[in-house]
Amino acid sequence: MAQDIKTVGVIGLGKMGHPIARHLARNGFAVLGHDIDPATAQRLAQYGVTAAPSPAALAAVSDLVIVVTAFETEVEDVLFAANGVAAGAKAGTIVGIAATISPRGMRRFGERLSERGLVALDIPLCRGEPAAEAGQLLIVGGGDGAAFERCRPALATFADAIFHLGPAGAGQTGKMVNNLILWACISANYEGLKLGESLGVERAAMRAMLLESSGENWALRSGAGDRPMPWAEKDMMIVLDEADTARLSLPLCGVIKEVIKGIKVERGE
Repeated sequence: MAQDIKTVGVIGLGKMGHPIARHLARNGFAVLGHDIDPATAQRLAQYGVTAAPSPAALAAVSDLVIVVTAFETEVEDVLFAANGVAAGAKAGTIVGIAATISPRGMRRFGERLSERGLVALDIPLCRGEPAAEAGQLLIVGGGDGAAFERCRPALATFADAIFHLGPAGAGQTGKMVNNLILWACISANYEGLKLGESLGVERAAMRAMLLESSGENWALRSGAGDRPMPWAEKDMMIVLDEADTARLSLPLCGVIKEVIKGIKVERGE
């Protein structure tokens, strides 16, 4: 019988990984953390998180490793470099990729981890930094169903909505579709409010009306479009690349990418 998850390692202790590690420790899990900035991991000691010198060292004592880096290349390095997760983890260790990467990349990483006796899950995160701080993230899961269920108690410490969509890559596919719709809503909100202002309707009044109308959406309600959007173009490039590979024509996606880019340029992001 598979053992319960007791020790969790978190790699990447930025705006998402930092609160994830804290929530895990607060809820009774033994937690290790690793970041390219050693001081970042050391600052988590006050929350009961032990700093690990490398991904390999962290993985060697973890039942579950959660990778929360920014880019696919960083995930690959964390997993397969000389001091990476695969070099230190014992057989059967579950490796959850919480970073947003391409579904094809996730399947490729899953196959490579499986060859080394490790179990790969994709567990990308939705709802952003405020939800991470509140422990109210949404997890879009993919990979072995039994392994995913073993991880559910740990995941529930920082997420209040947890979905398993299918085999490895399904979670990243779900996150990709979520991001496409999110950035579409942000683009529509931006252009709609801009149009209203140009015709003399004050922004706050327009927004209050829209929140009670058929145009209401999560991005408008949460104010997501008013916060910095560092990953927006990366997200849309993943969508466009996957669509090209699948030979799907998704013209709206290209427009959304350009609208989001324009918003960022206007803001100086």
